[in-house]
Amino acid sequence: MPAKIKVANPNRCINCYSCMLACSRTNANSVSLIDSAIDVRTSGGIESGIGIIVCRSCIDPPCARACPTGALTPRNGGGVVLDKDLCDSCRVCADACLPRAIHFDRADMPVICIHCGVCAKFCSHDVLEIRKTEVM
Repeated sequence: MPAKIKVANPNRCINCYSCMLACSRTNANSVSLIDSAIDVRTSGGIESGIGIIVCRSCIDPPCARACPTGALTPRNGGGVVLDKDLCDSCRVCADACLPRAIHFDRADMPVICIHCGVCAKFCSHDVLEIRKTEVM
């Protein structure tokens, strides 16, 4: 059954980056924050608020509708699947993404959340959780 990542307890986040490192290690075989599909950042300094940006697993994803090459296709249950062979790195998908959850890696390819749940598994503060979604 398809699933999606949910930011369940954002106030518990301590900005440790465990979720981001787990994502990049599992899905990009690297230990780099730029290769993570989840983004945790402060809004300006150590005492400011922490923002957690994750794909919302849209049922009718604007990023897929905006993609001129068809590289993004809607995923069963919400979200998208990326075909890197069709992607020309035009960045139109990132502009169309409402939560700004799409960013680009060093190879200038979009980093897309696959909702595998590894970020939630490695979050030791129960900030993230994986939820099952209905199949369309």
